[in-house]
Amino acid sequence: MAPTDHRPLTLRDVSEASGVSEMTVSRVLRNRGDVSQATRERVLEAAKALGYVPNKIAGALASQRVNLVAVIIPSLRNMVFPEVMSGISQELEETDLQPVVGVTDYLPEKEERVLYEMLSWRPSGVIIAGLEHSDASRAMLKASGIPVVEIMDTDGTPVDAAVGISHRRAGREMARAIIRAGYTQIGFLGTKMPLDHRARKRFEGFTEHLAKHGIEVADQEFYSGGSALAKGREMTRTILERTPELDFLYYSNDMIGAGGLLHLLDLGVDVPGQVGLAGFNGVELLDGLPRKLATMDACRAEIGRKAAQIIAARVADPASAAEKVIELTPTISYGETLKRR
Repeated sequence: MAPTDHRPLTLRDVSEASGVSEMTVSRVLRNRGDVSQATRERVLEAAKALGYVPNKIAGALASQRVNLVAVIIPSLRNMVFPEVMSGISQELEETDLQPVVGVTDYLPEKEERVLYEMLSWRPSGVIIAGLEHSDASRAMLKASGIPVVEIMDTDGTPVDAAVGISHRRAGREMARAIIRAGYTQIGFLGTKMPLDHRARKRFEGFTEHLAKHGIEVADQEFYSGGSALAKGREMTRTILERTPELDFLYYSNDMIGAGGLLHLLDLGVDVPGQVGLAGFNGVELLDGLPRKLATMDACRAEIGRKAAQIIAARVADPASAAEKVIELTPTISYGETLKRR
């Protein structure tokens, strides 16, 4: 084959390069049939040298499925989801399944479009963030006929299976720790929550537990857009200028919490004596802060692994008795910004 020849490679090219029949090449590349190790290695070496990639769409015509797992997440800018993806990828490495990612930007209408396109390729399974979807998305998931795992959240009813944490419980646990530490003037800083359902559920659990102890959130500050240190600094300055008596700030994620911490340290505020802080997600990147931020681990990589395990088990055996709902338990890290009593 000439270097300038850009026609698609075929089994015949590999057959000629390896000196075996096209049928034998096909058996090797599909890992089927009885082929000697020496022949197998010769075929694989020839295919690699040529840069040959099998046409799996052709093979999928018979099975109606390709060995892809559609992974649909709201953001790649959010540091949470790369860790989830890492867990998924690690678990699928030992299988024939390959994750392919779609991003929705937290928009239900975009989730519909991404899901429609993904399902049109007939993947072997779907891993999708959240339990809240539009009616159209839920209908597509239910009608897909493949394993579906909704991740990150267990506060609701899944279409098929779910792996995550209870965000309402996470909010309650953080409220319990803050009350136990003696804080009473509490501010909340976070994302605008109509489309961030998990943040909303944490806030609901948080405020419900505070209310049981006669405490209300004294002030709130919300933002839209990506989480960032600068955003956290700005929000913290705004809420404390408006309500200077606040003695604790609970952030919906660690990134804005870190920005708040840096702002307070710049002002010389005693943290956690004068003002305590806590975030959410347990982002390891922030371990280098001047003071370790109190937070809660969201079990991200483990969620990815468990979801991939369910998909792989169901693809291998559709009758597999895989768990329908796996609820993981996050733990509070008190760090150096939340008094422990």
